[in-house]
Amino acid sequence: MTETEFWLGFHLVPGIGATRVARLLEHFGSLAAAWEANVEELRAAGLSERVAGKLVATRRRISLEREMERIARAGVSLVTLADPAYPRLLREIPSPPLLLYVRGTLTPADEHSIGIVGTRRASAYGREMTRRLTGDLVRAGLTIVSGLARGIDAVAHRTALEMGGRTIAVLGSGVDVIYPPEHRQLAEQVAQQGALVSEFPLGTPPDGPNFPVRNRLISGLSLGVVVVEAPRRSGALITANFAADQSRTVYAVPGSAMAPGSEGPLQLLRDGAVLAASAADILSDLKLTVRQANLEARQALPTTSEEADVLHYLDGEPRHIDEIALESGLAISRLSALLLEMQLKGLVRNVGHQHYVRA
Repeated sequence: MTETEFWLGFHLVPGIGATRVARLLEHFGSLAAAWEANVEELRAAGLSERVAGKLVATRRRISLEREMERIARAGVSLVTLADPAYPRLLREIPSPPLLLYVRGTLTPADEHSIGIVGTRRASAYGREMTRRLTGDLVRAGLTIVSGLARGIDAVAHRTALEMGGRTIAVLGSGVDVIYPPEHRQLAEQVAQQGALVSEFPLGTPPDGPNFPVRNRLISGLSLGVVVVEAPRRSGALITANFAADQSRTVYAVPGSAMAPGSEGPLQLLRDGAVLAASAADILSDLKLTVRQANLEARQALPTTSEEADVLHYLDGEPRHIDEIALESGLAISRLSALLLEMQLKGLVRNVGHQHYVRA
């Protein structure tokens, strides 16, 4: 049997984490010896009778060889705490998971990762801010980490994929159980261009208690966590709390004080989060000055006075073409053609139903 199989075995025992495995290694000299020990020997190594009993029961219940075969058939790899490929940032958090189930690949480049999370009921403003932040952070060379949920999470993953960047989706289920089910295609794309990650065994359903555990990994894999939109009670705020506990920076995107989705970010700002109105705010706070300079150099600029005039009436809040025409004095026919040209140049974005924002 391989060392990875024994890491898997201990991972499947309730109540055994990194600290207890370290004690067992110190006492027995190897995970193989610890795995084969009886209850009395395990108690002598510092395990309680209850935990020692669970270990013995798990050992009787499962075949590690067959479990490894099942994992391999699913196209999943295991990255253990002893593996050099285990994410450095995650290794630094309190009680890191003994192993990760991974579909896709984790790379050294993922050490420069940012978590982007928010409400499932994202507004047009929230979606647009997520696209902007994600696009600029990807251009700056960062990996985007999120939770594959509806709303802000999905926009962050999709934007990273569209930009040709890396993205990691952390699941509150087994990596073979995609939730929500309509994100199966998105999950496949993430696995091809990044990784699906979970600490839950294959076949684990997306039960409610799993998601705070999932959120702890989103922040643990990231240099910092950006909360775009979130109501006062939100999983995104749980992720932000984990980030603070893990000594990671929390960034909050400002929004309208009258919008329910702004309640969470505004509370985070009151509690000391860093304001993130642009990717430059995040890059500057992380002292990624070279990347920041590259980002600013890539920003599109208007080339005609008409383009500059239209941009004067646009910001991050979607505006309908009729409203822009009324304020700018341009005919709808001319404005429509101009907005199309500006979209192609990357100056504006159509967010749907002829509503536009500055890009």
